[in-house]
Amino acid sequence: MAEWDEDLLCRFYRTMVTIRFFEQAVEKHFLAGEIPGFVHLYIGEEAIATGVCANLTEDDYIASTHRGHGHCIAKGADVNKMMAELFGRRTGYCKGKGGSMHIADFSIGMLGANGVVGGSLPIAAGAALAISMLDQKGVTVAFFGDGASNRGTFHESANLASVWKLPVIFLCENNQYASTTPYKTTTSVEDIADRAHGYSMPGVAVDGNDVFAVYEAAKAAIERARNGGGPSLLEAKTYRVKGHFVGDPELYRSKEEVEEIFKKRDPISRFEKQVLNEGLLSQKKLDDIKLEAQEVIDNALAFAKASPEPDPSELLSDVYA
Repeated sequence: MAEWDEDLLCRFYRTMVTIRFFEQAVEKHFLAGEIPGFVHLYIGEEAIATGVCANLTEDDYIASTHRGHGHCIAKGADVNKMMAELFGRRTGYCKGKGGSMHIADFSIGMLGANGVVGGSLPIAAGAALAISMLDQKGVTVAFFGDGASNRGTFHESANLASVWKLPVIFLCENNQYASTTPYKTTTSVEDIADRAHGYSMPGVAVDGNDVFAVYEAAKAAIERARNGGGPSLLEAKTYRVKGHFVGDPELYRSKEEVEEIFKKRDPISRFEKQVLNEGLLSQKKLDDIKLEAQEVIDNALAFAKASPEPDPSELLSDVYA
C-alpha cells in the first residue's frame, strides 16, 4: 500500500466517515419522529461509493438507488441540502417535497436517487448515450443492488450499452439482501458479475468493503469506458448492516449474523487498521478528519432544523404536469 497518495487516503477516510455520521444522524432523528417518509441507510457499504466516485469528475454522471445517501455524498453533494430535504424543509434539494429517495444535483452529475428498483439503469444508459452522441469524454455509473440485477431494466440496459459501446459502468452493490430476501434464493448465479459474459463486457467481482479494491476495479472500468472500450459490470460484494429501511423488524436474519459480519467487515475499521499498520496515516490525522466530518454533520442538522417548511401554496410548483 506504500504507493497510495496521502491526499487520496485522507479523501477516502473523510468520505467514508462523513457518510457514516450522516446515516447515524438520520437514523437517530428518524426514530425520534423528526424525519418523515422512509429512509434506507448505507451503513456498512461506504467503501463502494467512496472508491467509485474518487475516480469521477463533475463531468461524469451517476444514477443512484433508494439507498442513495452515500452515493450523493461521495459525488460531492451538499450535505446541508441533503439533510434539509430529509427533514422536509424548503432549503432541501427538492424543496422538501422529495425526501430521501429523490435527491438529485445535476450540477455535480448526480442524476438522482430512485424509488424504483432498477430505475437507475436505463437512466445511466441514456446519459451514456448522450455522452457518446456529443463526443464527450465523460462516463456514467449506474448503482444498483442484487435485487435489481434480476429486473428487466438491468438486462435491457446492459444489452443496449454493449451493442452501442456506451461509456457506462454497471455497479452492482451486492449487499446480500433484496429487501427481505437473501439474494442466493432468487439469483441464478453465485457471482452477479458473471452475467457480464452474456453481454460481451468485462465482469469483475470485488470485496466491496475494501475501498482500495473498489477504487482499483472502478478505475480500470472507468478508464476503459473513457477510451471507447464500452461498458463493464462490477459487482461489489458487501453487507447491509441495517434493515431494509429504518424500522424494519428484520425477521429474516439474526442479530448475531449482523454483529458477526459487521465486526469482521466494517469498511471504516478495516481502512483504519490498514493505514495505521502501514504507517500511511497517523491516528491524529484520522481523529482530526473524524472531528471535521462530525462538525459538518452537526452543522447540517442545525441548518435543516432551522430551515422553514414548504408553504402549502407551493404544493404544485416545480411539478411538470
